[in-house]
Amino acid sequence: MLKIDGSYQEGGGQILRTALALSLVTHTPIRIEKIRAGRKRPGLMRQHLAAVNAAATVGHAAVVGNTLGSQELTFIPGEMTAGEYTFPIGSAGSTTLVLQTVLPALLSAKGWSRLTLEGGTHNTTAPPYDFLEKAFLPLLRRAGAQVSSTLKRAGFYPAGGGRMEVIIEPATSFIPIDLSSRGEIRRRSARAILSRLPRKIAERELAVIERELSWGRDLLTIEEWDSAGPGNVLLLEVESEQLTELFSSFGERGLPAEIVADRAVKEVRRYLAAGVAVGEHLADQLLLPMALMKGGCFSTLPPSRHTLTNIDIIRKFLTVPISVLETDRKTHRIEVEV
Repeated sequence: MLKIDGSYQEGGGQILRTALALSLVTHTPIRIEKIRAGRKRPGLMRQHLAAVNAAATVGHAAVVGNTLGSQELTFIPGEMTAGEYTFPIGSAGSTTLVLQTVLPALLSAKGWSRLTLEGGTHNTTAPPYDFLEKAFLPLLRRAGAQVSSTLKRAGFYPAGGGRMEVIIEPATSFIPIDLSSRGEIRRRSARAILSRLPRKIAERELAVIERELSWGRDLLTIEEWDSAGPGNVLLLEVESEQLTELFSSFGERGLPAEIVADRAVKEVRRYLAAGVAVGEHLADQLLLPMALMKGGCFSTLPPSRHTLTNIDIIRKFLTVPISVLETDRKTHRIEVEV
């Protein structure tokens, strides 16, 4: 049984999710200790428990320690089964992070799967649904994966109530992804999304984008959604020849709209100035599918602790070489050789 230290490096839920995904794919029994020891509230929270239970369901796994607050988990995978599954998180916990846990395994399963995930679709500490749709899944499809998604209803923190569906079909073959360069930038756009909040908030956010990034008003839109509770997210897209990157900033109670927008502006400026293809968060997401499919490479910003932790966990399960090369102070190149 492979033992994993959940307090290692970044010490958060990424260790749990990557370890569960690879346990399913490689049929490796695991024991994780000190789960999320690096967080203020250690142990399994509701969204982490949902990820464990989802992995156990699709992999017919034997599990010990799958309770709220647990800091130790034993997971022994069984036979992987495609099919139709519904995974309710029961809170505003991230649906995209639960998907991150089971998607790699279902991509390798024999048969078609439909997932319905209920909970938070737009969370401050997780990739929003739009990141999945615009940035991540298109790259998986380029590599040969057959995955599509639909947002049925948005769910903002803390009310939740969101719902999304994902369809996964068996892939016949995979090809490497080469994102050495992003190519020419074709389009930029900003969307300020509101649910049950004054429209003025979105107008103030977009005014900052127009002023600080010089994006014309034809590139700025306001969308008003109906969700279970109030919410606000600002989404900035940069579409280039090779991919679309998406940057998000969430409104919070007591946080001025101008600060929400300024956070997004800083992320976009950093990405554009570096000239890389892949942003910090997408880099983290691409590693596991690349390692399980046909590899690939991408230019990116200096890797985060999340990314470095993910690499180390992947290396515990797979012999796939992963190299992180510093090209200059602002940019790196990550290569996954299969």
